[in-house]
Amino acid sequence: MLEILNPLHTTWNTWFITLFCAFLIGLSKSGLKGVAMVAIPVLAFLYGGKASVGIMLPFLIMGDAMALSFYFKSGKIKYILKLIPWAIIGILVAVYVGNLINDQQFKTTIAVAILICLALLIYNEFRKSKVKLTDNKVFSGSLGLMGGFATMMGNAAGPIFNLYLLSMRLPKESYIGTGAWFYIFLNCFKVPFHILSWNTINWQTIQMNVIMFPALFVGALIGKKVVSYIPERTYRYLIFTVILLSAILLFFK
Repeated sequence: MLEILNPLHTTWNTWFITLFCAFLIGLSKSGLKGVAMVAIPVLAFLYGGKASVGIMLPFLIMGDAMALSFYFKSGKIKYILKLIPWAIIGILVAVYVGNLINDQQFKTTIAVAILICLALLIYNEFRKSKVKLTDNKVFSGSLGLMGGFATMMGNAAGPIFNLYLLSMRLPKESYIGTGAWFYIFLNCFKVPFHILSWNTINWQTIQMNVIMFPALFVGALIGKKVVSYIPERTYRYLIFTVILLSAILLFFK
């Protein structure tokens, strides 16, 4: 029985912390965007950087599926089509260089990039004349490349892609639904590389993901309920704050 519940043979402290991370991912995917970023440094500390990416990815896909079940009709796929090719290129580059770069240098670079993008977005939020940043091909292409690279290397692209989605100024439900479509495509695209190239997903990790799915499911239900009570403006500012904290966490991951 213990073998089934704990296929990776971790300590029970590690097991319960991983269960809590699954809960956070459920919260994030159903509306509280950015909360899952807390799980990235925690899982990296528990399992090691590269292994933690493979452990977290199936949780993210499960969360994406839950989010789509809630916001299927609200998603606007047309808004993300031009970003997908750039994100795919970023993923492919990351697969190639995954074992060749210094992890800390990469994480620091991504964190700085997130902070710069966040500063631009906040400036756009408070200026009198709004500028739709996604109309800028350089901006969208750069975010796509950077986000694709970050999502493959550490599942850390949430803040980057959230900046893109936020700049569209979509209603709350459309923002969540559009993000769900985008993330489930990219996360499913990454799976073969984790299995065949990086060997970070195997039967044992998948078994643990399935066992911990109830925690993710509960998190998704709670997240959907909570987000329904948050006003639009407050919701946007909450996301700004979480993105900022997530970027800072990358310095210490």
